[in-house]
Amino acid sequence: MGELTVDTAAPDDVEAVVDLVAGLFREDGGRHDPTMNVDWPSGEDAGAYYAALVGDPDAVLMVAKVHDRPVGYLVGKLREADDFRTVRLAVLESMRVTPQARNAGVGGQLMDAFVAWAREHRAVRAVVTAYAGNEGAQRFYARHGFTRHSVTLWTEL
Repeated sequence: MGELTVDTAAPDDVEAVVDLVAGLFREDGGRHDPTMNVDWPSGEDAGAYYAALVGDPDAVLMVAKVHDRPVGYLVGKLREADDFRTVRLAVLESMRVTPQARNAGVGGQLMDAFVAWAREHRAVRAVVTAYAGNEGAQRFYARHGFTRHSVTLWTEL
């Protein structure tokens, strides 16, 4: 596959990240959540959202590149302990690796970088949410030590 790097995103990476996010919305949200606005990444809000993550001390935006071409991203955020949750959490908000780069260790390197970032920021636990129908994502997260904690149920009204 070539030389793989995983780094914290720079402002120049935001446009490529938004393109990767658009793929996630189409592939994952569009398939598993009929209420998701799959066009959100094409609007101005998406660029501003991801640009604001660059340099945010309570968040991380990581980009995986092969020969300087973005092939994956990961967003992580810290959630402070509060009256309800007594420990600091690292929340893996979203992640995607392009289909061409899957099964080549890209996701694993993004995950390793996220875990290192979370530990460096004194998080006690990492959490991620995956669609019930996305069994591939669930297997990936399980390989990286995540176990089921809760189940969300919904019904149409």
